[in-house]
Amino acid sequence: MIGLYTAAEVRAAEEPLLATTPEGTLMQRAATGLATVCLELLGRAHGTRVTALVGAGNNGGDALFAGAHLARRGARVTAVLLDPGRAHAAGLAALRAAGGRVTVADGDTGLGRADLVLDGIVGTGGHGGLRPPAAALVERAATGPGLMVAVDVPSGVDADTGAVPGPAFPAQHTVTFGALKCGLVVGEGRGYAGAVRLVDIGLDLPRAGTHRLTDADVAARMRPPGGDDDKYTQGVVGVVAGSSAYPGAAVLCTGAALRARPGLVRYAGTAAAGVRAAWPEVIVTEGRPGDAGRVQAWVVGPGMGTDDDARSVLAEVLATDLPVLVDADALTMAAQDPDLVRTRSAPTVLTPHDREFARFGTEVGSDRVGAARRLAADLGAVVLLKGDATVVAAPGGTAYVNGTGTPWLATAGTGDVLSGITGALLATGLPADEAAAVGAHVHGRAGRLAAEEGPLIAGDLVRSLPATLARLRRAPAGRLGDSGA
Repeated sequence: MIGLYTAAEVRAAEEPLLATTPEGTLMQRAATGLATVCLELLGRAHGTRVTALVGAGNNGGDALFAGAHLARRGARVTAVLLDPGRAHAAGLAALRAAGGRVTVADGDTGLGRADLVLDGIVGTGGHGGLRPPAAALVERAATGPGLMVAVDVPSGVDADTGAVPGPAFPAQHTVTFGALKCGLVVGEGRGYAGAVRLVDIGLDLPRAGTHRLTDADVAARMRPPGGDDDKYTQGVVGVVAGSSAYPGAAVLCTGAALRARPGLVRYAGTAAAGVRAAWPEVIVTEGRPGDAGRVQAWVVGPGMGTDDDARSVLAEVLATDLPVLVDADALTMAAQDPDLVRTRSAPTVLTPHDREFARFGTEVGSDRVGAARRLAADLGAVVLLKGDATVVAAPGGTAYVNGTGTPWLATAGTGDVLSGITGALLATGLPADEAAAVGAHVHGRAGRLAAEEGPLIAGDLVRSLPATLARLRRAPAGRLGDSGA
């Protein structure tokens, strides 16, 4: 797993090194790694034009020292100082000694000619949008030809939450130091970070409270059947979804559960005829959940409606001592009576999108991980908050941010597929938070694969699952790129 850290956690990990290494050692490590990535992106240094937007403090120092490295390799480097009186003195001296040029914001910035623009305006301690002089420079840079490279965190992006409350640097690449910051992979910050590269500067990091799974992590949690397995030992999942008038949700959810490869899928509900026709492998009953037979986890809610019968069925499922995934219409009913969830002793997974989340009494806001954690703690349930970077939070505070997916998943029925996948994983015995995180990862990978052929529909995800799982099983050991960073 890849740990995701806050700015405060990274600073705390830096303190022992700062106390035991010569002054400037960590900055030199960061700057060297940053310059190395820039050289890879440029393909060469000699003759290229690099403009560094430099603010006060260490973030600007990182950009200046990296600029000095590039200048010594033959790049034409210009540092644009936004606050000349507070620029990093040693970094400025190094850049000038290497032949770099220094100017101010209203001078010749070289942005219109730059092959690469370095964002060293504000570091991980920055809050709020960029101030007007910096925002104007960033706007000019974004309309120019240069590659946009952020130093540690794009300026204007909250390093902890990914919030972007105002103008920010729209990086194509972010080179981050020591640890992957949560704000680079969640919320709006994800869209501003571009491709993220992590530079090791020697930090001894504690175990993270927020994680991102790699393909290899997911493959390790999806055990293939062994010689002694039968259909009952690989997980039996029950699905309550759809209706006689709208069987699609039931068909998609049960199909996804089948393709996620538990030993057996059972269905109970009024969409029985549609499910039976689409998936003869499913054991179907038109009765209530108690009539379906033995299961090891339930999925309840997609397309089932919210009438009195539906409420009775939801209450019956939640009264069991089995893991339950609550989605769609069942979320609406659970939000009206949260004690249905709070009083459970067995694991529960809730899968809201933002509007469904708000029905529980509070908006998601700009801190998606924090919001999911708060609702999880309140209800005593795992919360899978769907979005561009889906967040999974457990009642104890552990969280995951999904690194897979595609905007093409924003179409009807894809949530039903996610519920089927995750319900099947619950039935195999995975802890509820891991099942939710693995389900989101697989769902996103299937979406990417399906979208290779053009715009996808939910049924394409179901059809893509076997190939997706095969690719995951072939995944190499964890790297940052395994998660789509």
